[in-house]
Amino acid sequence: MTEVASNERTAATAERRRRIVEAAVELAGEGGYDAVQIRDVAARAGVALGTLYRQYSSKDQLLITALAGQADILRVRLAQRPPQGPGPADRVADVLKRATRALTRSPNLTAAMVTALSSREADAAEAKHEVERILHTIIAAAIDGDDVADFDGVLRVLGYVWLAVLNAWVGEMLDSDQMSHDLATAAHLLLDGR
Repeated sequence: MTEVASNERTAATAERRRRIVEAAVELAGEGGYDAVQIRDVAARAGVALGTLYRQYSSKDQLLITALAGQADILRVRLAQRPPQGPGPADRVADVLKRATRALTRSPNLTAAMVTALSSREADAAEAKHEVERILHTIIAAAIDGDDVADFDGVLRVLGYVWLAVLNAWVGEMLDSDQMSHDLATAAHLLLDGR
């Protein structure tokens, strides 16, 4: 296979993957987790069912991949417009507030992605780790080199709090304002003790 043919094949595969994820996002946005049926995703993406399964073994893996994509978009936007605040807790709170605002714009999609993120499916583990890596990168950038005791532990706990608060929002136990407030509180407790 020539290098040109290999590049074309790689580009075609990436385009199919993009269409598959986009189709899953659309279906989840329309009807939540249960609306994401693999056959429907394949049909909407215009790919064969076997092609979809070669790329994604389940809807959980697919939805978590979509979440990783959204987190990466947030990372890029934060690089373009850095978080605001005099200290690391303020900047992390700003990041978490922006992430919250973005996720609450599409409640069905967010609920579907959070449901998938809570799955125990082994094939979804790598996609979950990718979401975690991106979230850690975003929070680390907001901390911006400030000295933080147990830096890795703080990043890990903020990720846990973020997931717990998202689960509470999805379960309608709190609204988006309370979600933002609770995330900011966690950032301040962990980063500056107030």
